Amino acid sequence: MSILIIDVGSSSVRALLFGYESALISEAIARRGYRFNADATTDAHHLRQLVESCIDEVLMMPSIPKIRAVGMATFVGNLMGVDTYNYPTTPLYTYADNRSRESAKILTNDYDGQAVHARTGCRIHTAYHPAKLHWLKKNALQLVEQTAYWVDFATYCYSEWFGYTVPCSYSIASWSGLLNRETLTWDAIWLTQLGLNEAHLPLLTDYNDTQQGLYAPYADRWSQLRDTPFYLAIGDGAGANIGSGGISPDRPVLTVGTTSALRIITTQPTPPPEGLWSYRVDKNHHLIGGSTNEGGNIFAWAKETLQLPLDTIEEALISSEPASHGLTVLPLLGGERSPNYNESATGTLHGITLNTTLLNILHALLESVALRLRLILESFDNKGDFILAGGGALHQSHAWAQIFADILERPIYLLSEREVTARGVYDLIKNQPLEQIQSAEILYDKQFFPRLHYAPRYADLLDQQKQLYTRLYHKG
Repeated sequence: MSILIIDVGSSSVRALLFGYESALISEAIARRGYRFNADATTDAHHLRQLVESCIDEVLMMPSIPKIRAVGMATFVGNLMGVDTYNYPTTPLYTYADNRSRESAKILTNDYDGQAVHARTGCRIHTAYHPAKLHWLKKNALQLVEQTAYWVDFATYCYSEWFGYTVPCSYSIASWSGLLNRETLTWDAIWLTQLGLNEAHLPLLTDYNDTQQGLYAPYADRWSQLRDTPFYLAIGDGAGANIGSGGISPDRPVLTVGTTSALRIITTQPTPPPEGLWSYRVDKNHHLIGGSTNEGGNIFAWAKETLQLPLDTIEEALISSEPASHGLTVLPLLGGERSPNYNESATGTLHGITLNTTLLNILHALLESVALRLRLILESFDNKGDFILAGGGALHQSHAWAQIFADILERPIYLLSEREVTARGVYDLIKNQPLEQIQSAEILYDKQFFPRLHYAPRYADLLDQQKQLYTRLYHKG
């Protein structure tokens, strides 16, 4: 027996098969890479075809165990329009599409941002649906008029595969900025203000409201899955926390992939701190945290732009003295999410002299990203004694993992599991409800312990970063 997991990330899609005794079947993994367009959109039909080709590939592998269930995780904050036949009427808009900046400013001026945050767990920002829908009405009215329903990518895929409009999970909906976090319904105030009603959006339910009975031609194409239960998709961040072992408030999880996030899972329905968001894993569990637009993308940008020799970067970073470069950096090259959600923020590098080297700049950039995550950690009520960490960027640079440990002042456990999101969906399906998942032994590649004698240096550097932000953007 096995469970098939579909993992739709922001740079690749994968289909993975887990044996029912928890082992990832290494020969049963299919992957397709892709990129967002320059405007941070993508073609939903093409992306669905990539997902389907991954499923095809896994199902064609010889001697795979019988598949007991299918689960899915997707990058979240995505939005698309479809007509009454589930045909896309718009591109797939992603969290990274910030063309709705002006709409976000208008909504921020017109509505009580604190009340919105309390109701939905989300700030008014381009990453969320209210700003995007407002912008679309002003800039793409023809597309809006052709649209019968606004859905997420997972709902679009499932509706295609089952032949009817499939519900959306609380988890996926919570990343939209349109879910009322107390009633678990589409937020009536936002719907009224945006000129929508619930008929324009999917029904809401929990992830374990399974769908069965594939629609032709998928029933023939995937005959092994014809009557297999498909669990509704959850957000990739929720899956990553579960798959990392971060299933309680004292186990924060750091993920540094293309972007970065720091999250905890809790059952306490407390209002989210000002700089953080509150999403859902399921109807009983909240995912509290903050995310940044900067992560491995900053490292990649620096290596490409500065043309640093790849074979010596890691060693040079390890031997660099912390906070020794004399630079203050705001690494906001893709705009700002947590903690201030400033639509106008951009990257800033301050303090360059004739003695500044390219390595100094890279080192300062990496430290600055970790400092931004320190701001998020400081907003948590329970900071935990250690941090579980994953993401390709940290596995590729142990020097950066050490920087995070020093700045966050917590031991970093760099997890052995590379497919933490898929693992989390698997664990949730196999052991549901979430309370049934036991806190297993932490399997890690390496531990990084904070060098606390550097704490005063990093405290000064963080203070400089805050002061620079205040001077540029007049915020505390």
